[in-house]
Parts: sequence; structure tokens; C-alpha cells
Amino acid sequence: MKINIIGTSGSGKSTLAKQVAEKLSIPHIEIDSLFWGPDWTPVEEQIFLDRLKTALDQPAWVMDGNYTKTYDLRFQQTDMIIWIDFSLARTLLQALRRAIFRIISGKELWQDTGNVETLGKLFSKDSILLWTLKTHKTNRIKYQNLMQDEHYSHIQFIHLRSSREIKQFLTELD
Repeated sequence: MKINIIGTSGSGKSTLAKQVAEKLSIPHIEIDSLFWGPDWTPVEEQIFLDRLKTALDQPAWVMDGNYTKTYDLRFQQTDMIIWIDFSLARTLLQALRRAIFRIISGKELWQDTGNVETLGKLFSKDSILLWTLKTHKTNRIKYQNLMQDEHYSHIQFIHLRSSREIKQFLTELD
């Protein structure tokens, strides 16, 4: 099974992807870990695409992340897309909680990048909160269109709008 989990930043994609991957005993792939280099610098596009192709070459996986420009590459192999679609208020709150936890822990986000969340970054023009505010509405439109796109008719779409729906999905997943 090859599963993509999508949603606005802060929606809980990585958390759900880890849970699904663990439950199905298949690898979890975080697209951000393939994209970001040291000092919050994106790796060269060809390096990113090569990393992504290598990750996709596995027989099964759960991948989280959006990266619209990689849809064709990712979705030609995808069996299921899970869209986490919480309200803007809930998504912002989750993004804030995550950022604060990461700031306090000082944990490196992706191995060998040195990338950590900081208070300065949280309140900068590159803030995850600003990104969430900017993209929430457009992502909803984009994902609704994605579910209707005939190029992806081979994919089973699951649209989760609440914690209850996520819990039910995980319970039924076997």
C-alpha cells in the first residue's frame, strides 16, 4: 500500500503518517526531510527529485507532505490519499503548539541539517503560522479539485475533518 497524507501545515500530517506507518508496518517518508538542507535551505531541485524517486521506489510507504510540483511523480504510484482538513483555528493552534514544543526541545527537525525551530523564526516572515494563514483556504480549494481530477481516479481519497474521524479511520485500518 502506498499512502500520501496531505493537509495544511500544522494539520497533523506527520503525526498521522507515523501512526498509519506503524500500524501497517511500512516505512514513513516525510517529504520535508528530503527537501530541506542545512540552514533552512532547500536542496537543489534535482537532488530533491532523486531523493523522492528513491523513496517512492519502495514497495509500500506512508508519505506526508504537500509539494504540489511533485504530484504527478508521487500520485502515479499512490493507492490512497488522506486529506486532513481541520478548521483554520484548529490548524493554527496545532501549528503553534508544535512550534513551541520544538522551540523548547531544541530538537533537530531533519537529520544532519541543523534545522531547529526558534522563537525568531516563529515570528519572522517565514513563520509557520503565517504560512498556515496564507495557505489554508487555497489548500482547501486545491485538495477539493484534486479529489475530482480524473488523472487521479485510481486513488482512493479519504477526507478527515475531525479527531473523531481520524480515530475511527485508525481503528478501521488493518
